Amino acid sequence: MRYIEHTLDRADHLRKDDKQLTNLFNHEQARFYPISGGAAWVDTAKPTAAINVTKPEELTLEESVFLGFNHGNACFAFSCTHHSEDQRKSFTSASPETAQFCDLRTVSHVLEHNEGSLLAYAKALIGWQESVRFCELCGSGLRSISGGHVKKCTNSGCDGLQFPRTDPAVIMLVEQPATKNDPARCLLGRNVNWPEGVFSTLAGFVEPGESLEHAVIREVQEESQIKVSNVRYLASQPWPFPRSIMLGFIATAETDNITCDPTELEDARWFTKKEMLTFGDWGDEAPGLKLPRRDSISRYLINHWLDSV
Repeated sequence: MRYIEHTLDRADHLRKDDKQLTNLFNHEQARFYPISGGAAWVDTAKPTAAINVTKPEELTLEESVFLGFNHGNACFAFSCTHHSEDQRKSFTSASPETAQFCDLRTVSHVLEHNEGSLLAYAKALIGWQESVRFCELCGSGLRSISGGHVKKCTNSGCDGLQFPRTDPAVIMLVEQPATKNDPARCLLGRNVNWPEGVFSTLAGFVEPGESLEHAVIREVQEESQIKVSNVRYLASQPWPFPRSIMLGFIATAETDNITCDPTELEDARWFTKKEMLTFGDWGDEAPGLKLPRRDSISRYLINHWLDSV
């Protein structure tokens, strides 16, 4: 499971210290991580670490996000979605020739854990910066403050503040314990937009006024018509696509007759451990059924279940 381990000190106490942030921003040892359309700058020939670049001359502190300190160096992220090709070349000139902007999900499995967490953090904050541009109270423009972690309304009569939002989503492995005559089984489904043969755990967003446990029960029944009980929390994972937190659970099925909601699932089935051990991986070219990406909490839940039965 990725994006949960890091060596970063977020140093949140410095976010309101403009003088200190300016000094760190201009320090020769500062590291700058470009994000373009949600993609991160990575060396595709050896994508084991995030690539930091020379600070663009035109970049200002207000246009960047202070991430904190990694191995003693101040780290900043910035958006280059609208930079010209010449501008990008100017600050990526020292990068390997094989470097390019990559969807984090395609390279996270080979990134060092702390580097993947750093880029996930950068991607989520830059995505928020790019998408939240107007005050939700009065509609005026916003300006970035607190090292990019807060946006303030430019209307002096409003002064409204907005903060980065994280959308909670539950993701759950539904199990049927073994009986005297039958082995244990778990419920997996597939979305029509996934590669052929991929099956994964069910998931969905938490609704207002709803507990996490109730969200698990509701989502499973909505998607598959399976009733569950005994909902147990297992683990969580930041999921910056664009800005979610995945809350992982295991639940026990009370029924076994599956009826898929076609707007949610193309297919859903019960699988035994023996069957699942024959599955391939998302992204491989072999025929047959496949498990979700190794960087995902869905794969973590599946592996946890396989180890327990």
